[in-house]
Amino acid sequence: MTYCVAAVTDHGIVFASDSRTNAGVDQLGIFSKMTVIEAADDRVIVLLCAGNLASTQSVISLLKLRMKSDDGEINPSGILGLRSLYDVAALVGDTMREVVTRDGPALTQQNIDPGCTFILGGQIQGKAQRLFLIYPQGNFIESSRDTNFFQIGETKYGKPIIDRVVNYETSLKDVAKCLLVSFNSTMRSNLSVGPPIELLAYGKDTLRVTLRRRFTEKDPYFADISHFWSSGLRRVFLEVPDVPWN
Repeated sequence: MTYCVAAVTDHGIVFASDSRTNAGVDQLGIFSKMTVIEAADDRVIVLLCAGNLASTQSVISLLKLRMKSDDGEINPSGILGLRSLYDVAALVGDTMREVVTRDGPALTQQNIDPGCTFILGGQIQGKAQRLFLIYPQGNFIESSRDTNFFQIGETKYGKPIIDRVVNYETSLKDVAKCLLVSFNSTMRSNLSVGPPIELLAYGKDTLRVTLRRRFTEKDPYFADISHFWSSGLRRVFLEVPDVPWN
């Protein structure tokens, strides 16, 4: 299991993902779930993934392999050549179906789910920033002002705080802080989600990545987030009026 989340606001898009792929008493796997494709002053495209690790890695590998032609020129039908993020979302969906069609029968025979899910976001020069959720079937939906964040993987523990804090006017610094709190809440309740946590904030119309951090288990700021959030919850709980039994 994994947990990935991205939120778009009027100020930009914030992405966050964990790195845990297996959780058990004696088995733990760590792989990055965040892929950044950047062409300075032209586009920033970020992909977050959840689901079958082999499937997601195959999709990312094919997308990167097909970015350029054999002579090194940008492939106009690849992720660096398409001029719309909608077209990029469709390309990711098509690539997902290609991988599942190729590997799915062998995996399902072993009772292994080949499916995967992606969050795609970013901006292309001259176009608006956009955020998409791409389903295992390859179809997708786009965010809106009313639904401005997407989650994939283990979503239920981190959703309440985002629902209460993040809207389309929230600043990038507050969105980033809120997403880290959502990770802390998720990790407290589910061992299948764990560090390192990758965090990226993209400022609207900048067309380059300038804010990116990786938080390990011993990162002092992430530890502070956990402390402040836990103590704050306890303090507010004590201020809640007692139940009026009568």
